[in-house]
Amino acid sequence: MDPQLRTAALEYHEAGGPGKISVMPTKSLSNQRDLALAYTPGVAAACQEIVADPANAFRYTSRGNLVAVVTNGTAVLGLGNIGPLASKPVMEGKAVLFKKFAGIDVFDLELNENDPDKLIDIIAALEPTFGGINLEDIKAPECFYIERKLRSRLSIPVFHDDQHGTAIIVAAAILNGLEVVGK
Repeated sequence: MDPQLRTAALEYHEAGGPGKISVMPTKSLSNQRDLALAYTPGVAAACQEIVADPANAFRYTSRGNLVAVVTNGTAVLGLGNIGPLASKPVMEGKAVLFKKFAGIDVFDLELNENDPDKLIDIIAALEPTFGGINLEDIKAPECFYIERKLRSRLSIPVFHDDQHGTAIIVAAAILNGLEVVGK
């Protein structure tokens, strides 16, 4: 990597607070009433509505616009198996793309687990929190097994970025190429 680009990239990741993402509230919390609505006792009303109908989680929580970008860092593009911690900047970058270009909130989750079945169990346990799962930079062939098992087990969308994203780009390129040549 060019030394100037490297320096600029490191400054970008550190300036204004480390990392590229943060959590921001969507509701005001400027007085005692707001506090009573956001937390105890008011929060109980939202909880009771979700108990009555679990679909209300999409109405009263951020779940419907919240995606988990999940990796174990075993196949990071251009870097290889760098592990979960070193892959965090990549996952934060993915989170920024989701937010900037689609308005979707993301929690990046870097998991220190290489066993595919354990990864499946960990990710599946996250289902109540998220409206979707984006698998990222998990090595093949395990990534295909993990994605297939999660899709059959979860009631929320599971997107394997390296598999589906590549397929979408290739299909778009073919369609655009056919259009250019008039077919």
